[in-house]
Amino acid sequence: MSFMSYILNAVRDDRAYGEMLCTAVDRLTGRDPQDVALQSGIPYDRANGAFTWESFGQLVFVSGADWSIRGTLGNWHSLTILHYLEMADGTMITGELISFGQQQDGLARGGDFDRRCESILGRVLGSLTIREAEERCRRLGGKITASNADVCCVFTPMPRYPVTLKLWLADDDLDGSARLFLDKSCDHYLTIEDSVTVGTILMEELQKG
Repeated sequence: MSFMSYILNAVRDDRAYGEMLCTAVDRLTGRDPQDVALQSGIPYDRANGAFTWESFGQLVFVSGADWSIRGTLGNWHSLTILHYLEMADGTMITGELISFGQQQDGLARGGDFDRRCESILGRVLGSLTIREAEERCRRLGGKITASNADVCCVFTPMPRYPVTLKLWLADDDLDGSARLFLDKSCDHYLTIEDSVTVGTILMEELQKG
């Protein structure tokens, strides 16, 4: 890609983000923050007028007055948070895991993400030790849990939107393998497009040493 093409793509991305951000804020404008807190599970402090929690290890503040976000999140991470606040309907977590491709309307885009994720994370994380893999997960706010995998970690970028990593480390006979899963309730909180964005953010962060 030429430098000019890179610039043009960046401009288009910024324009698309700006348009979607305005739409998300418009849809939240007028909503009662306490009702949003109840539906989303995100604590709302009336004294400070803000929702506060951690998302992938980063502290996030969302104003209940104008729905602006304070923190160091990337644009698309911020946008998925606003979409979560807008869509959240209070559905409880089921504890039943599904792949991205099993989401509503997820067969094509979600299935493609599942394959890409398994290939990339299996290669990058599969060569680590259990301790190294767990340290990367904890850095992103993940909680290690027991499972049939060598390493299993649950991340909560939003309180009612857990993302589960299952990692099988490489050995003399097999390559490493890794998959990301969502809770079956996920369609009550994000669209397939936003789910893939969340999964991509996590995947990129896990690749960092």
